[in-house]
Amino acid sequence: MAAAAALLLAALVAAGGGGAAAGGRQVSMQYNPGWNNSSVNLLHVRAVGPSDTLHYVWSSIGAPTVLLVATESRNSTLGINWNQLLSPAPAGAIWIDPPSSVVYSAAVVFTKVFEYSEAKTLEEFFYPTYDLSDFSWDSINRTLNHTALTAEFTGIPATDPSGSFSNGSLGFRVTAYEASGRDGPLPSLLHTANSSKVEFVLAGVAPRGNSSRFALEVAMVEETGVVQKLRSARSIDDEYTPTIFETLSLVAESQNDSSTLSFLQWKATAYGSQTPRREDSIQCRSRGLQAANWTLPVSSIVHAYFGERVGSAYTISAINISFGGEDGKVYQEKRYLIWSALLGFGQPPKDTFSPLVISIMAVALGTPMVMLLVGSCVVLFAQRKRYSEYEPIN
Repeated sequence: MAAAAALLLAALVAAGGGGAAAGGRQVSMQYNPGWNNSSVNLLHVRAVGPSDTLHYVWSSIGAPTVLLVATESRNSTLGINWNQLLSPAPAGAIWIDPPSSVVYSAAVVFTKVFEYSEAKTLEEFFYPTYDLSDFSWDSINRTLNHTALTAEFTGIPATDPSGSFSNGSLGFRVTAYEASGRDGPLPSLLHTANSSKVEFVLAGVAPRGNSSRFALEVAMVEETGVVQKLRSARSIDDEYTPTIFETLSLVAESQNDSSTLSFLQWKATAYGSQTPRREDSIQCRSRGLQAANWTLPVSSIVHAYFGERVGSAYTISAINISFGGEDGKVYQEKRYLIWSALLGFGQPPKDTFSPLVISIMAVALGTPMVMLLVGSCVVLFAQRKRYSEYEPIN
């Protein structure tokens, strides 16, 4: 299946990722399809291309999760058995019709948030972990915007003995795209029609230490034969994200031909403001991509779609993404943190120099060359003139 997925996703990059002029996508959002109860959250984003459909299934059942499913049919649909999904044994409760149209499927799960501080001995002290599968989530129906193609999952711990969430919340903001473009607010991520954006938000959460930092654990579920690799790309161009020169991409590659099937991409920064500016930047680091040695919550939509094969036919890997400088003061002062990432199918977008930057570079590099050429011409002309005015003595 990985080979077929690679062929389709290569076609997606060539066609669907180029925006409206190259086809774009017709995107629709549906909240809890086939279920009239708002006590749980499931958001189906369906992006139809010229000859395929991309399905993003977001849910806070179990833990905040997104299923990524690519099909080679414009008519593929999502099926849900709600009674089974909400039961202790949800395997098989979520599927795509027709099943034969599916060429690739994966999942990204946001499992835990760690809070820690660094002691004078340089050892990290960890506070009790926030397990996101134990959070209570508001209905996203209130935040669902079918025009802007956005929605937000907002939650607090079911139990909060420290009172850290008494005036705060944790959230995941979702944005879908119909065409290629670039976000306006920092970090101004470049996106395609084959991708969606997720923003991790901590707002008003009281830190449990004077120099607390936070880390988000992210787990990836892939079929066997697909491996996750972390790539770092550095550039001298910070035109769109001032002072940030590194972009990280977590890519799923087929072991057969090394083709890229899906990705999670982010800039090496978070921000401490709802309206980010350069001075609001918060350092962002990634920590050790590795095979996960734990299991996902049984009540998650991962088990509902992939069944009991998670861990055998499907593998789990995880990475920690940490936020905060050496002293953690930025969050301490602002009590706000937002981190943006892009996820989607095929190759991740690559930033290139804009015409403005190319023009500036051309002027910067070309001016010395012109001055050198003009100077050389002046020197040669002066030498020829001197020799032409010389009169020999008889």
